[in-house]
Amino acid sequence: MNTDAISIFNSAVSAVQPATLIQKSIQHDADSITICGKLFPRSAGRPIWVFGAGKAAAAMAQAVETALPDCQLQGLVITKYGHELPLQHIRLATAGHPIPDENGVAATLQMTEMITGVQADDIVIFLLSGGTSALLADHPPGATLQEVQTVFDLLLKSGADIHEINTVRKHLSGVKGGQLALLTNTPALCTIVLSDVVGDDLHVIGSGPTVPDPSTFADAMAVVEKYRLTDLLPLSIYLHLERGCAGGIAETPKPGHPRFAHTNTFLAGTNRIALEAAANTARQLGYDTHILTSTLTGDAITIAHSLVEQAKAWTGKRPACLLAGGESTVTVKGKGMGGRNQQLALAAGIALNGQEGITFLSAGTDGTDGPTDAAGAIADAAIMQIGKNAQEHLEQQDAYPFFKKAGGLLITGPTQTNVMDIIIILLV
Repeated sequence: MNTDAISIFNSAVSAVQPATLIQKSIQHDADSITICGKLFPRSAGRPIWVFGAGKAAAAMAQAVETALPDCQLQGLVITKYGHELPLQHIRLATAGHPIPDENGVAATLQMTEMITGVQADDIVIFLLSGGTSALLADHPPGATLQEVQTVFDLLLKSGADIHEINTVRKHLSGVKGGQLALLTNTPALCTIVLSDVVGDDLHVIGSGPTVPDPSTFADAMAVVEKYRLTDLLPLSIYLHLERGCAGGIAETPKPGHPRFAHTNTFLAGTNRIALEAAANTARQLGYDTHILTSTLTGDAITIAHSLVEQAKAWTGKRPACLLAGGESTVTVKGKGMGGRNQQLALAAGIALNGQEGITFLSAGTDGTDGPTDAAGAIADAAIMQIGKNAQEHLEQQDAYPFFKKAGGLLITGPTQTNVMDIIIILLV
């Protein structure tokens, strides 16, 4: 069953590859470019500008170069270390993720300088995927990069969801939350998006650098207070948020802002697309297949217990495949090594309590789960029997070494895409 689970997961990832999605999204002729069905006239002698950020940025840029072979392309995209691909015309920078670093700050500054040079009749394509919040990096006046790094780390370990985390991130930046779009002088700004956010909220994906932001400084401060981070924040960061709440710093641009009247945002890839492809493969393999949800959120352990209960209670046809997508959270308290998918799989393996005939796979479509080289993990009765001290590993958020010893790690390498996580449960 493990082989089938891996095949089903791989088909989900293949369906949301930028090469496939961009080819469907962009067409051109000598006088115009059509992006997701909308036509934009081309100016003779002028380049098509391509910018972007995210774990899939290099693959998306490469796909744009393939889709527009006869166009003069210029621009810059930023991706995570290890996710780079060769590009012919568009510059590529690599930077730190999930914690921003100096290379990200330098590349972001370079990008903003290039964007401000765009002419009014130019076409700009912005390629947005998960990871942008860290890769499109800067820090507010009066604060250092190191202080922003501290905040990112606190947020990632707090148990806050991505909506809450990005609310804070947007208010510590001069480019997130729609502010990058304000730097452009063209009415032809087109953002192509791979969504790594439950609900596909455009202002949340990558902290929404090219769309209006409905969140406020007060919302950001509320997140900090909710997760009891107030006393842990660097003083400069707290004072920045406090000044924003008092109206001393301009808010991010809100819906209805006139500068967004001519911006265009297109959702090209989603978790649902990946799940549908996974379901097709599962059916071809002979499984009675059901997609439970594409909007799974909450604590990883709680999700694991709920899904295992559903699997144990299954009374339908067999073999069966239950699919779910979304993104769980983990409040990091232990000092172990792992990621949310490995934590979820380990909790599921424990909850299986030795029951055979159930295979549980949880993995990130980007090929990365936490600060590890694994996409996620697979749990079944045999794997759990090989591993030792499962509960202790779970409590210490130390799933990686458990599954490494037991043979349950799923290692794909960078997949060049990112539409959140996929959970596959096989029942025989």
